[in-house]
Amino acid sequence: MIGNYLNKKDRQPEMMAKAATDIRYLLERGYQRESSIRFAGDHYRLGRNERYILARTVFSSETSMERKKKKLNCGELKGRTVLIDGYNVLITLESLLKGERTWLADDSFLRDIRGVFRNHSNDDVTFEAVEKMLSFVSRSKVKEANVLLDTQMKNSGELAAFIRKRMQELEITGSAMTSRHVDYDLKNCYISDVVATADGIIIDSVNNVIDIPACISRE
Repeated sequence: MIGNYLNKKDRQPEMMAKAATDIRYLLERGYQRESSIRFAGDHYRLGRNERYILARTVFSSETSMERKKKKLNCGELKGRTVLIDGYNVLITLESLLKGERTWLADDSFLRDIRGVFRNHSNDDVTFEAVEKMLSFVSRSKVKEANVLLDTQMKNSGELAAFIRKRMQELEITGSAMTSRHVDYDLKNCYISDVVATADGIIIDSVNNVIDIPACISRE
């Protein structure tokens, strides 16, 4: 799918599309993911950002199919307990709000690259992203929502407190908390829980997933 999201303003758009095709070819034949991306990146002389975009968006047909099976539609959250991978969701929403580039990956999840190359800090757009996220959760009529934020991120405690306050005001059952092991917490949730994330490692470890930024972008 990456070829559909490249335009003339991007560096080497044709090379990116060709690299994506080559990576898929190698993955389908059992080559390791890291070495496939490195091979294609070296062959087409791609930069760090371009390689990371490919790493975030190009997957084998088997991986894509298995992840799509776990993905719930935007209107399927009523009465469910949702665990939200806080920074994963909010940083992508920030990208959408700022008009920055996002990519729809082969596995159907919306992704960006802001969280890797920039240190995150709370600003007005962060709090706007929170409002978008909680508004979606409220409309979805979930049974309970819990937002997990990485303790290591700057001012994560402040952000958790703000989210808790807004959840109370919106009458959303649940909480927001910081954790030193967000990935572990999400991967070990109850089988019936829905996890909101686009993190591939987490998606592969849980049973039900929702892509909140993608749902909001469609609105």
